[in-house]
Amino acid sequence: MSDPRPTLQAPTISLDDLLTSDLARFKDKSVLVAGDLVLDHYLWGSVERTSPEAPVPVVHHEHDSWVLGGAANVANNIATLGGQVHLVGVVGKDEFGERWRSHCESVGVATSGVLSVAGRPTMVKTRVVSRGQILLRIDREDTSSLPEPTRKKLADLVRKLVRSTGAVVLSDYQKNTLCPEVVAAAIEAARERGIPVLVDPKGKDYSRYRGADILTPNLRELSLAIGRNVSSEAELQAAGDELIALCDLQALVVTLDAEGLALMRPGQKVHRIPAHAPEVRDETGAGDTTIATLGLGLAAGLSLEEASVLANQAGGIVVGKLGVATILPHEIKAALRGQTASSKVRSVDNLKILLANQQTRGRKVVFTNGCFDLLHPGHILFLNEARKLGDLLVVGLNTDRSVRALKGPPRPILPEDERAAILSALEAVDYIVFYDELTPETVLMQLQPDILVKGGNIAEADIAGREIVRSYGGRVMCLPALHPTTVTDLVDSILGKFEKTREPKSETPSEP
Repeated sequence: MSDPRPTLQAPTISLDDLLTSDLARFKDKSVLVAGDLVLDHYLWGSVERTSPEAPVPVVHHEHDSWVLGGAANVANNIATLGGQVHLVGVVGKDEFGERWRSHCESVGVATSGVLSVAGRPTMVKTRVVSRGQILLRIDREDTSSLPEPTRKKLADLVRKLVRSTGAVVLSDYQKNTLCPEVVAAAIEAARERGIPVLVDPKGKDYSRYRGADILTPNLRELSLAIGRNVSSEAELQAAGDELIALCDLQALVVTLDAEGLALMRPGQKVHRIPAHAPEVRDETGAGDTTIATLGLGLAAGLSLEEASVLANQAGGIVVGKLGVATILPHEIKAALRGQTASSKVRSVDNLKILLANQQTRGRKVVFTNGCFDLLHPGHILFLNEARKLGDLLVVGLNTDRSVRALKGPPRPILPEDERAAILSALEAVDYIVFYDELTPETVLMQLQPDILVKGGNIAEADIAGREIVRSYGGRVMCLPALHPTTVTDLVDSILGKFEKTREPKSETPSEP
């Protein structure tokens, strides 16, 4: 393997340029992710009694959800940011393996590098949840060493897929996918191409990652790897220097949760990158998001310092959210420019996972919808009252096309991004999701909020989506009219005054 490693020293784009392009450069970049592949399964139900057979709760099963876990969660984060991603790993030749592949396909994660191994189960973690509490976790897994032919095939797949990628991420969950053959193949093939290898490490022996470019442990993992507690700045500096020398690293990026990142290079002092999350709500998945963004940023041509700023911002957004969530490009762009309210705008798929996770914790989701063109006091009063009905308020917002179809020209007065920005600034609004149809029925089917609420100017029988919400046990509510003004009144008033000013004035004869 030849040195030097120029990838981290010669950026080809600045962070400002990347943001100017709306992170579009990500779409042309590919990252290889190798590691332990997991399917996370949530079994949701309610408990109303204990069993007569034993002092255990009886769970009345309601529904299930499935989420990509382990290294596949890293891949999902890269795909959500717009990057191309290839996975290398193993699943079983079983129904869970087929479900896992189907889920990857639905989010745009390529699985040509994933082997289906007979006799080895797909790793599944099933959590039985009631009223927001995990009652039981069941793990289906085989963590024994992979057969030699399988290890060789994985190493060959890594060498093949590295040829078309701009970075390699090794996501280790200590399930033996990242055997010495796979790690060595990744490092050697990446070094030949001059692309970085990033490792999210586990365990105590980091020497097995020797030759990788970047390790991204958290503070607890760093302490475990060097065998002593790390708390002060001096201890962090000493631990980082030791690990960089042991593993022949170009850099060490230590994730510090609410305190951001610590970036270290050989022979240099710790460089702190502070976090900017307004509130740490949930640290779940922050490490996966951080390494995914860091790897994609380097593949896009950022310097290590600027890629770390980007990754830190992404991790900060995750810990500022409720529940498991991926990051969308516009969220990072908005956050780096101080426009944190824009992070409230979510895709349906992203919001579906987040809300489902919150509902498992017993949190109640309220949904309302509309055009919200020219926000007025009546809207604000209504949204404040709607938010009081539950724990989270989601606003379904008509796109410009659907507003025109519903209201006719010249509506909307404000374009959809401006309407979303104004709604995002309201404390009562937790999330916003666009829909292009005339009604929010498709969104309601996917999100399944606990309460659908509308203003008193609409009869309950006329509320679009009410039957969908009732079909799964949700409630439909109407709040009384809180303000006499409507947007139509405002628009008619504005247009009327505008037309009046355009009426031709009678001309007075000039003096002779």
